[in-house]
Amino acid sequence: QVQLVESGGGLVQAGGSLRLSCAASGRTVSSYVMGWFRQAPGKEREFVAAISRSGGSTYYAGSVKGRFTISRDNAKNTVYLQMNSLKPEDTAVYYCAASSKVAYYSNDPDLYDYWGQGTQVTVSS
Repeated sequence: QVQLVESGGGLVQAGGSLRLSCAASGRTVSSYVMGWFRQAPGKEREFVAAISRSGGSTYYAGSVKGRFTISRDNAKNTVYLQMNSLKPEDTAVYYCAASSKVAYYSNDPDLYDYWGQGTQVTVSS
């Protein structure tokens, strides 16, 4: 079992940047495919990005590709989401998730076993 804690959210102007972190405790994060999801008010949770266990493969939602970068440091048991060129429509609670079921990466939240509590990202126009 692994516990996930996100940090790094906040309020930023459109065009700005934020870096989210997801710190894992318990089982080592290298055992899991890791993903970031987000949920805006009144909307369903949506996939943002995922990264394979080694970090060699990444996968992005079309809406963030080219602006967001997912990475991981297995030695620090931490996963990151660098968010650049932020837009008001990126406003949401961002969640980190871990999957033991997925081979390399997945955008299906049902395949993720563990979730953090979320961190709020607000982008003002």
